[in-house]
Amino acid sequence: MHYDQKSIARQGFASLSDFAVLEVLLHKGALPVNTIGEKVLLTSGSITTAVQRLEKKGLVRRERSEGDARVVLVYLTDEGRSLIEKAFRAHADSLDELFAEFTDQERAQFAGLMRKLGQRGAALSN
Repeated sequence: MHYDQKSIARQGFASLSDFAVLEVLLHKGALPVNTIGEKVLLTSGSITTAVQRLEKKGLVRRERSEGDARVVLVYLTDEGRSLIEKAFRAHADSLDELFAEFTDQERAQFAGLMRKLGQRGAALSN
């Protein structure tokens, strides 16, 4: 995890949670605040604080859902998208360097084992 955090810090992120929120929005599109929190493992209060911090920096914007006014959706701004695309590419390159020790077969095996572990964790939490 330390390697991960250093890689993300090199991209200018003070916290892993800010990177994680922007990354999930990059890959999943606009999402409700609580859904983002679930995906990045932040409590309700923590995700609200993170989104507010990112909004103040001009990286995200919040809007009420047209379909359900109780739902607040979080969107990447153009500035946020540009920042996370660049940072994610650099972070992915850093992880590729870390995993260079593995053969292609070992990488595939590792990915499969991580998926299996994630599915087991999800099943146990239901």
